[in-house]
Amino acid sequence: MIVPVFIPHQGCPHRCVFCEQEKITSQSGPPVDACHVRAVIEQALASPRFSPAAGNEVAFYGGTFTSLPAARITELLGAAAPYLEKALFTGIRVSTRPDAVDEPGCTLLAGHGVRTVELGAQSMNDRVLRLSGRGHGAADTVRAAGLLKARGFKLGIQLMPGLPGDSKHTFAETVSSVIALGPDMVRIYPVVVIEGTELARRYREGLYTPLGLEDAIEWCEEACTRLEAEGIPVIRLGLMNSPSLRESGRVLAGPWHEAFGHLVRSRIHHRKITPTLSPGVFRGRPVVVKAPAGEIALLRGHRNEGLSRLETRLGAPISRIVPDEEIPPGRITVEAA
Repeated sequence: MIVPVFIPHQGCPHRCVFCEQEKITSQSGPPVDACHVRAVIEQALASPRFSPAAGNEVAFYGGTFTSLPAARITELLGAAAPYLEKALFTGIRVSTRPDAVDEPGCTLLAGHGVRTVELGAQSMNDRVLRLSGRGHGAADTVRAAGLLKARGFKLGIQLMPGLPGDSKHTFAETVSSVIALGPDMVRIYPVVVIEGTELARRYREGLYTPLGLEDAIEWCEEACTRLEAEGIPVIRLGLMNSPSLRESGRVLAGPWHEAFGHLVRSRIHHRKITPTLSPGVFRGRPVVVKAPAGEIALLRGHRNEGLSRLETRLGAPISRIVPDEEIPPGRITVEAA
């Protein structure tokens, strides 16, 4: 379990064109302090889902954690320390900007239980970063990633396909650059236009065109396939489904979908099984599909759109889906009903 503590905009040197973290996290108000951290952790401990186990982490997301004053970093990490000492959590993870990572900061983090650092790289193309108001370049990400890995931290990279100036080719190059960095994990958040941002102004003035949902799924499907083929897990696809983002008029445009990750994972799964299918064999007769139980949700897809795609491929209606653990992962069998 990862227990997230959101610190929207804290430590950020400026606001990027796409950013409205209060809306993304449904959290606003005064800066987060030690009392807030303890309250979040205690709430998680009270959940029936919580179980002390290897891998539990407290995570500080949003803002630029390593740009906070050293005293504030010590305060926030110190609030989590007693829970680490009780073995309720095995470590802490933080997210930060690539240009906010240095040797003294790494020493401070390592001394307070931080095991994972996620870099908000967003892109590895300098023009895209400049147009997005990031204030750092791809070289900063390369430098920070090397330093963090040398200091023994697990490395995460966060990417945002669809930023101003981005393209399918440019994003593919970004993925290649990230693979070369050898991170332990990647998160991918396609850009959506949120009310109140600079990007919203550009969108209204016709200066920015966001990705459509199908393009975003395609880009992310290809990125996931490439990254995970290299042993780099993609641990998040799409923005969190927060109450604020679901408010009418909050998201103006872009590939926002409450089940975006499931859409991508379902497409990846169907791409794997498609070569094993022979279209037209059943000539419109109803069929029974058998699949491993854990993969049936991927097979169905969001609101059964995966089944519709499968029926089109088979040229036959699906009457039932039956779980069968003898079928290898990534495969299905199709029989006449």
